[in-house]
Amino acid sequence: MSKEAPPSRVDAKPEVRIPLGVPTAARMYDEALGGKDHYDVDRAANARLYDLIGEHRVRSTATENRRFLGRVVEHLAKTCGIRQFLDVGSGLPTVRNTHQIAVEANPDARVVYVDIDPIVAVHGKALLRAGTTRVITADMREPESILRHPTVTEMIDFDEPVAVLFIAVFHFVTAEENPARIVSAFRERQASGSYVAISHLTTDGMSAGEQNGWHAGFAGATVPLVLRSEPEIRDLFDGYHLVEPGLVRPWQWRPDGTDAPATCSLFGGVGVKQP
Repeated sequence: MSKEAPPSRVDAKPEVRIPLGVPTAARMYDEALGGKDHYDVDRAANARLYDLIGEHRVRSTATENRRFLGRVVEHLAKTCGIRQFLDVGSGLPTVRNTHQIAVEANPDARVVYVDIDPIVAVHGKALLRAGTTRVITADMREPESILRHPTVTEMIDFDEPVAVLFIAVFHFVTAEENPARIVSAFRERQASGSYVAISHLTTDGMSAGEQNGWHAGFAGATVPLVLRSEPEIRDLFDGYHLVEPGLVRPWQWRPDGTDAPATCSLFGGVGVKQP
């Protein structure tokens, strides 16, 4: 791969389509974070979640997850020397995006964002001030469509360590779609010293009523919601060594002293591929 950074661009021809008038996880997440890139249908879906679970709980979960992402990227770029990031299921751009954090920590960092929602690529144009950032539209359930995508192969050198980020995405992948298969496809391509980061909504510590609320809130979205237990989430790290502090609540993962929300909605962790 060329040492010189290629010019930034957005993949102009999305490979998947999202039905109009249907809420998407990316836009619902944006609304919960206080963003502006969502529609009435997404706000209505989140309103159901707020009624069923509580607005503070839902927004705190989204914020906690977002701050986990930031700490993970900063740690991997600054402390571990990772300069390649593949952010799968990235969602819409908001404050302190992966590429901004990575480049601040390591000016040579390259980032490819991947999301199934074509609106992410449209709004991704605002990201592309940095010459080492790209965004593509693809479905993580078809990992080879990402790994073989010309933008990915141009930007990411899999012979060198790369961090693959699956932040709050696998709870939109059913058992039949086999999330472990998806992780394995990326792991097989990663060089030793590469990392994976995963956060996931969990049944552990969540009442039956709250679980029902999460399911009902996403019932009309483009993808169903799948809550998993801590052991099921831990299994997704098969083939990696979990780095300290292991699989924990996201707010417990290398906290930075800020007043971050703390919920029992999620687990998060980072694994490294060893020789």
